[in-house]
Amino acid sequence: MNKKKSNSNILLIIIALAWPTVLEHLMQTAVQYIDVAMVGSLGTDATAAVGATTTVSWLVNGTVSALSIGFLAYISQALGAKDSIKAARAGAQAVTVSVLCGLICTALTLSISGILPRLMQVDEDIQSLASQYFFILYSPMLFRCSTIILGTVLRASGDTKSPMLIGILVNVLNILLNFIFIYPSRTVTLLGYSVEIFGFGLGVQGAAIASAIAFTLGGILTFVALMRSPVVSPKNQSFLPNKEILLPCLKISFPNMLQRFGTSLGYVVFASMVNSLGEISTAAHTIANTVESAFYIPAYGMQTAAATLAGNAVGALDGKMLKKLKKTFLILECILMALSGAALFFSAEALVSIFTEDPTVFALGSTVLKMVALSEPLFGIPIIAEGFLQGMGKTVMPFVSNILCMWLVRILGTFIALNFFAGDLLAVWGCMIAHNVVLFIVFLFPIFRTIKIEDR
Repeated sequence: MNKKKSNSNILLIIIALAWPTVLEHLMQTAVQYIDVAMVGSLGTDATAAVGATTTVSWLVNGTVSALSIGFLAYISQALGAKDSIKAARAGAQAVTVSVLCGLICTALTLSISGILPRLMQVDEDIQSLASQYFFILYSPMLFRCSTIILGTVLRASGDTKSPMLIGILVNVLNILLNFIFIYPSRTVTLLGYSVEIFGFGLGVQGAAIASAIAFTLGGILTFVALMRSPVVSPKNQSFLPNKEILLPCLKISFPNMLQRFGTSLGYVVFASMVNSLGEISTAAHTIANTVESAFYIPAYGMQTAAATLAGNAVGALDGKMLKKLKKTFLILECILMALSGAALFFSAEALVSIFTEDPTVFALGSTVLKMVALSEPLFGIPIIAEGFLQGMGKTVMPFVSNILCMWLVRILGTFIALNFFAGDLLAVWGCMIAHNVVLFIVFLFPIFRTIKIEDR
């Protein structure tokens, strides 16, 4: 096989693995857009109440997702070594871990829901509403953990389509339930006909209920998909804790969990500083974050494929394949994120206008999005580098780099800007951009140096 044909095959494999994940992220982002737009129609207070605890959601979900990275590396390497029994045993252990993790996370999130808005420096007028929203949203944490952890197990086995299809179903259900739970019963005119639509009129709480129901269904369906998997089904495997599997998985996951927890905690502190700027800044920040999330999709969609294929190459002891994958991913990622950044820059105003009619919020949100659009291409490299290193089982370097960049650049920079220079939301997003730039520089060395199998 010639070199050109080999590179073409690698590209096709990457696309086959990545496109379902990209589509899944796209659907999730579309629902997030619709959620924020629907809630935004209720007013700035509602938008601020929903957005005030978003970073705590990142903290919880990010930590659980980090726990699943150990299973991703373990299973992808086992399958690369043609050891399907080992992979199936790991699938059973993942079920056990998802149940334990779900129970613990449920207890923690619900116990802090009452005091969380106050700790986040949310305006007193919306603290109660923000607390209720968070409590309802995290009630089905057992099922959310199942979706995250078991979904990662399926992707590690090369099955990215099942999580995608489940995600599409869950997101469509979420949208439909939003119409029923957020708004009151009303008459809608369609093509000249009046249609009566039933609704509970629960507003912000209704949005949380709709999401909670959808998350519950997602967790159940992901478990069913795992049980039916021809590669990693835990049928006939023991669900009792197995230290021979769990210890290697936890060894990989632990630094990544510390990283996700530390960076997500940084996001929480960061958001609390934004909240201290008032409702207008909180609403603009929430909307801008929501809009920007769609433009990260190419990077995060490719990250899962990078981790899975890197793990397969390590398991098969194929150093040449690892180098080819690295080169192909980097070129593809640079192109996609450059296009993504340009699209964000030119569509900022149009997208922000979907979520708010407040001219001040519109102007502020549009401005910060145009600022951050310039750094989008740089942010793709660290994401791909992290995926490669995770697949190889190397999670210490990403842990140290992400923690230092988050706290020394973004958090410290924002604290100084707000407390010593009377900075505003523009200064805050300036610190975000600086964080992206420094993270790009830090990750240049490990991704561009020669990655060798013996490095693992």
